[in-house]
Amino acid sequence: MGLKVPYVTSYLTEHCAEDDYVSLAGYEAKGGYRAAKKALGMAPQEVINLVKESGLQGRGGAGFSTGMKWSFMPQDSDRPKYLVCNADESEPGSFKDRLLLERTPHKMLEGILIAAWATGAEKTFIYVRGEYAFPADVVQRAIDEAYEKGILGPRCMGKSFAHDVVLMRGAGAYICGEETGLLESLEGKKGQPRKKPPFPAQYGAFGMPSTVNNVETFCHVPHIVDQGADWFRGFGTEKSPGTTLFGVSGHVVRPGLYELPLGTPLDEIIFEHAGGIPGGRKVKGVIPGGMSMPVLPAGQLDVPMANEYLRERQSMLGTGGIMVMDETTCMVRASCIITYFFRDESCGQCTQCREGTGWLNKIVNRLERGAGSEKDIDILVDVAGKMEGQTICAFADAAAWPVQGMIRHFRGDFEEHVRQQKCPFSGSFEL
Repeated sequence: MGLKVPYVTSYLTEHCAEDDYVSLAGYEAKGGYRAAKKALGMAPQEVINLVKESGLQGRGGAGFSTGMKWSFMPQDSDRPKYLVCNADESEPGSFKDRLLLERTPHKMLEGILIAAWATGAEKTFIYVRGEYAFPADVVQRAIDEAYEKGILGPRCMGKSFAHDVVLMRGAGAYICGEETGLLESLEGKKGQPRKKPPFPAQYGAFGMPSTVNNVETFCHVPHIVDQGADWFRGFGTEKSPGTTLFGVSGHVVRPGLYELPLGTPLDEIIFEHAGGIPGGRKVKGVIPGGMSMPVLPAGQLDVPMANEYLRERQSMLGTGGIMVMDETTCMVRASCIITYFFRDESCGQCTQCREGTGWLNKIVNRLERGAGSEKDIDILVDVAGKMEGQTICAFADAAAWPVQGMIRHFRGDFEEHVRQQKCPFSGSFEL
């Protein structure tokens, strides 16, 4: 199966509990910027090849090859080239990038500098979600320190290479986490995804060639340059190497962040690392990768947490936000919250998404209050199916998948609402 998953020292978060690690002096004392110095002594293509060989996948949800993405940046263009760091962490259930922004901002900046050298980018825009006011302040202080030390600026680390980093703050829209919606917002426009092609590597920020990666992706890069591709491939699975940060929330004893190798079984994360379900209750369902991913029932929690295995269970890793629901949870009520969120956050550009998210929420609410019918359940499946794969970006898919997963595994909850004409789960959370 290609599943190895050794337990490893948490390299991303190893020093995050140390207060001085946030500062440049504290970061350099632990070997910080050593990898950047090494990378700047290599040819740019060598760095791209190294990241390709490592198998690093983007940690923003799509899981695309990072090295491959870097290689799309045109090398023979005389136009300015940009990097964009996606720090718009808005997926419900995901809070991994927040830790990295607050506790190890220089690691992200080091990864950005290495990526800039590899791609020939002259500027990076770090786009931070509007609600992350404190993390944004921490990152800005780190940027200022890097300029003062000559790590950023006209001669990065004393080399004849110039690179600038600019922090941009969003205004709190989920759709701006989608890379082209982010680019539109970055330019001061309404945050609506662009039609592709052209892709950002040809027409990105301000019309220039651009590469977009998320916070955690950049944070892995210094370790790969410092330790090598084979070292990185020693963790995780054959197709999904390295560690990642799993954010565990919901009905568990120890909610929090856990850095573990990709491919770690979901039940191990829940019952060993997060301490299991409180009060001796049983688990009912788990959303494995942030709210937009399809739920898994209790009988499927032995799945390794990597995309190649989750796809076999008709779900995906997403952002690694594990949301645990115990046996008291009404899945219809959970669906009310999920569909409300996507209805509220749709940018409204595509008809299937604008209208579909509204209808999903309307029908689920009707079922929840006991006024629905068996036909309504079938209509939900039909509407979700007509949204999937029909829009400019993947937002409509992200809205449809949770509903499809809920009905696929918990149709009985929906049918009980129809039979009893009310919610039959008296111990569930209140709406």
